Amino acid sequence: MQILKPLKFTMGAALLAGLAACGGGGGGSSSADSGTLRLAMTDAPSCGYDSVHVTVNKVRVHQSSSASDTDAGWSEIVLNPARRVDLLGLTNGVLLELGQIPLPPGKYTQMRLVLADNDAGQPFANAVMPTGGKEVALKTPSGQQSGVKTNINIDIAANKMADFVLDFDACKSVVQAGASGQYLLKPVVTVIPRYISGIQGYVDPSAGAGVTQVSLQLNGTIVKATVPDITGRFLLQPVAPGNYTLVMSTPGRTTAVVTGVPVATETVTSLTSAVTPILLPASASASATGTAPTDTWVRALQPLVAGPVEINAQYVNSVTGAYAFSLPVNAPLVAAYAAAPAPLVFSPYAPATGQYSLRASLPGFTDKQATLPQLTAGGSVTTNFTFP
Repeated sequence: MQILKPLKFTMGAALLAGLAACGGGGGGSSSADSGTLRLAMTDAPSCGYDSVHVTVNKVRVHQSSSASDTDAGWSEIVLNPARRVDLLGLTNGVLLELGQIPLPPGKYTQMRLVLADNDAGQPFANAVMPTGGKEVALKTPSGQQSGVKTNINIDIAANKMADFVLDFDACKSVVQAGASGQYLLKPVVTVIPRYISGIQGYVDPSAGAGVTQVSLQLNGTIVKATVPDITGRFLLQPVAPGNYTLVMSTPGRTTAVVTGVPVATETVTSLTSAVTPILLPASASASATGTAPTDTWVRALQPLVAGPVEINAQYVNSVTGAYAFSLPVNAPLVAAYAAAPAPLVFSPYAPATGQYSLRASLPGFTDKQATLPQLTAGGSVTTNFTFP
């Protein structure tokens, strides 16, 4: 099963140049009144992996959301040769340019991302390296030959460019298969316009480069996420203009939250500097474990005044159905947004000390939610989900 979300296109702090020239077209229009579709790829943060590689063959678009892969009318950007890319390198605004293609004006409603197969010549075309482990080939869905399908809503206008980014979420796309040491690739891809707007700032680098997750959330749903670099710097881009909640979480550390963070059109909002990074003090942890049916996505949420925020999330093990979270028991530190150079003033939100709920989502069913008893240092709670 493939879980798909909207694709994200963004203007990154650094572009992997030169790849646009690799994009070839199939079935596109080069007439004077055609429009242009330009695509790039980025990634949300991964969890528990040193690398997640995928090999991109092409991206196909069609004006019909119900067109099969063999129907006429497809246009495509072909990467020749196919490009093997580590998704974990596409964070903090970094983009992989996939290319561009002229298209007849109109509305395009289906996109397919076609990945190469693992074969004898390229056994690790798509592969994952668990932290501290060895590279393992990713098993891909049986329908991968036709591409990862998602519904889109892109208008191509004559003599104009439609600029978008595919956000390939490595964390949500890699699922562990029991204790076999095997991993499944269930691609989660999102598509949004290539906004220039976003948020940047610094988290205390001692919290761990590549471990801390920084996310912009809206009503408890992550809109954009990344991991800071070794200096603690993070860049969340592209992000649509609006007001968001910024959440910073990492294992063994107190969660920090900034509320009411504004994102303005064509502006990158700066929150903090390297001199005054956001601190995530150490915190004792507790365990939340359980089981749910295969393909269930489980989210750990923490309550705040304006509503819950997501602290962690994962698929259940594809064989055992097990999930496990290590959650900080300290009260989250919360600050209201203040425009620089005014400091962010954090204070503990005591009512949320050790308080969490779990939300389980399984396609085709209504979400299930469970409020956990208050977690204490070293404690553990088990919650099993069944559907319906």
